[in-house]
Amino acid sequence: MPETTPYTPPSIWQWNKENGGQFASINRPIAGATHDKELPVGRHPLQLYSLGTPNGVKVTVMLEELLALGHGGAEYDAWLIRINEGEQFGSGFVSVNPNSKIPALLDRTDSANPVRVFESGAILMYLAEKFGNAFLPSSGAARAECLSWLFWQMGSAPFLGGGFGHFYAYAPEKYEYPINRYAMEVKRQLDVLNQRLADNEFLIGSEYTVADIAIWPWYGLLVKGQAYNAGEFLQVHEYTHVVRWAEQVARRPAVQRGRKVNRVNGDLANQLRERHDASDFESKTQDKIEAAAAASLSPAQ
Repeated sequence: MPETTPYTPPSIWQWNKENGGQFASINRPIAGATHDKELPVGRHPLQLYSLGTPNGVKVTVMLEELLALGHGGAEYDAWLIRINEGEQFGSGFVSVNPNSKIPALLDRTDSANPVRVFESGAILMYLAEKFGNAFLPSSGAARAECLSWLFWQMGSAPFLGGGFGHFYAYAPEKYEYPINRYAMEVKRQLDVLNQRLADNEFLIGSEYTVADIAIWPWYGLLVKGQAYNAGEFLQVHEYTHVVRWAEQVARRPAVQRGRKVNRVNGDLANQLRERHDASDFESKTQDKIEAAAAASLSPAQ
């Protein structure tokens, strides 16, 4: 193994814009808007500004599940925010989420008094409570258990994404210490879930809740080998109860729809980059859009 020069932190940290890997253009130590850009507004009560990352998928799955239950007030417009291009730093987005992270929700049910909601866990709770505690037990031990697992995800996922995922998949150079440190923690988290799901169909028992909706996009996709190309490295197949749960959740039609929304990678048929109507799943996935564009450029026969 080649020798590396130990890093000695300076007395005062300085921002080196060139030292950020593939995210150098959007990572910065200051908050606020970098440019003026208003957000688009569609015709539905709920306006979602997001991207099909795990945190974004939580919210689109929740909205699709609410619609599947018959909550017409959960109709939504999903607008694509390309975070790699810095769109989260536009003035309109910052006005909805001062933290400049997706997802961000604007509830315009009362257009004179719109409600902004940011942070994915807050959005899930807001939507659950708005629609009669849908996917959230209303009281007692079940509610406490559900919220405990919901917030477990909020506290645990940064070790998976910002820790393991960053150093294993995205950092400009790979180093043994951070990869080993975060791999160990992610495997511990998977074991926590595996033990819980050994005796429970879903995270809080037999009831599918916001806890499952929040955890699945991170840990469900991880054990299905769809995150960071790290399935073999982490030996995710060993967590058999998590795999069983992940596959069960993945079969839900609302989950399948929610995962397509605001997605910009993978199979074109599974990319619905913006969603403004339920019919968009049939007519506006990226494969159909590109096929129509190609047909329009073909010479007339």
